Amino acid sequence: MKPTEIKGYALAALAAAAYGTNPAFAIPLYEQGMNPNSVLFFRYLFGIPLIALVMAARGVPFRLSREEIGPTAILGILMAFSSLALFESYKYINSGIASTLLFVYPVMVAVMMIFFFHEKMRMSVVLCLVIMSVGLILLMKPQGEITLSPFGCLLVMVSALTYALYIIFVNVSKVIKAIPTSKLLFYVLACGSAVYLAMMPLGNELTLPTKESGWLNLTALAVIPTLLSLTCTTKAIQLIGSTPTAILGALEPVSAVLLSVTVLGQSLTPRDIAGGILIIIATTIVIGDKSVDKLILHVRKLFPRMRR
Repeated sequence: MKPTEIKGYALAALAAAAYGTNPAFAIPLYEQGMNPNSVLFFRYLFGIPLIALVMAARGVPFRLSREEIGPTAILGILMAFSSLALFESYKYINSGIASTLLFVYPVMVAVMMIFFFHEKMRMSVVLCLVIMSVGLILLMKPQGEITLSPFGCLLVMVSALTYALYIIFVNVSKVIKAIPTSKLLFYVLACGSAVYLAMMPLGNELTLPTKESGWLNLTALAVIPTLLSLTCTTKAIQLIGSTPTAILGALEPVSAVLLSVTVLGQSLTPRDIAGGILIIIATTIVIGDKSVDKLILHVRKLFPRMRR
């Protein structure tokens, strides 16, 4: 495996772990009376000066060419609505279930890359998607007698679809690929902030934290699941492609479960362990996709009837 591929897989895994911290910082802000639109507005707004400092330190120019304006604006809008749909879903369904449901997006990415961009359908990808889906189902369990809200599930599906489109656009756009990662993220956050600001007169009033801890949560949201996660995701897509990056994102529910056990003192059930193991197996298949494809081909040759 090439060093760039190793780096890409590591960045994708780190991005997944970082993105999984969203509920931990967002839910306490809801409890302080903030609405999702305001939480995300400050999340993106706080991230802009931080990424600007990174750009200045690296000598990255802020100017966008005329051909770069449209694609970066589209990415900003996609990311803004993906975040908003996910954060709105936390009001209707358990945040852990919402975060797990979100990871239908790797399937969306794989399907769209195959049907719209003629990416070859490898057996290893199909196998890992099936295993990953089973693992996610095992991790996704309502607590007690709680039933899933159809509207909450719909919001998560909207979030997954827009995030899948974001990942694919980063992968297939030659204009986007030529933009430095920090510069791209700067304008994605700027466009996202503008979207949330524009939505405030439409019934999404600006709300503020009522405690000092709320401002710390907003800062953490800007740094960990925003700057860190999106930077790693964008770079990983450039190194290993959209489908592997998306599938490795399924490690997020696993990290969330481990976090709940080590930090919150919750217990692991056999179902949790089985789901986590299946997701780890699926992501391992993605990393070793060429070897797995060769193994599957070898098995098919041993059993000719399978090819009929």
